[in-house]
Amino acid sequence: MKRVQVVGTSGSGKTTTGRLLAERLGVQHIELDALHHGPNWAEPTAEEFRTRVEAAIGSAPDGWVIDGGYGSKLGTLVAEQADLPLHVCLRRLWRRTWGRIIRREELWSGNRESIRNAFFIKDSLFSWTIRRHRPGRKLIRERIARNPHVNVVHLRSQREVDQFLQSDFDGDVQRTLG
Repeated sequence: MKRVQVVGTSGSGKTTTGRLLAERLGVQHIELDALHHGPNWAEPTAEEFRTRVEAAIGSAPDGWVIDGGYGSKLGTLVAEQADLPLHVCLRRLWRRTWGRIIRREELWSGNRESIRNAFFIKDSLFSWTIRRHRPGRKLIRERIARNPHVNVVHLRSQREVDQFLQSDFDGDVQRTLG
């Protein structure tokens, strides 16, 4: 297992899990949000984004862990090359976002989260997460079903993530869906 995609809704722990798993596997961690968001939250076209992701994948010939989905722009680009409950997502999202707001933490390309873009604009982070949670889960399952050659590990809790990261997996991960 040297090419892994970690998927889930905002606040589900994708980046943290991806970073830890990449470290454990000794491969590059690729954060799709960092490739997607430009200065002032500018978004690339689907073609530009695909080019960025393909370049990142190409720069990691020994393997990678990619966190994120962006299916509307990337389709199955990552899943085809890969060898994871709403209340939990929202709690994690709240903790992460509030900490970033308080610390004025820079994310990507000079962007910072704010109370306004987290909660009050039409497509705020929280409203987007709530609206996309159920459809996103369905879409992930459909993509997995279309790619039976890809091994999938479905981790449903922080405890399962921790156990997986501490286990002695040898690359022969069984396809598990729950």
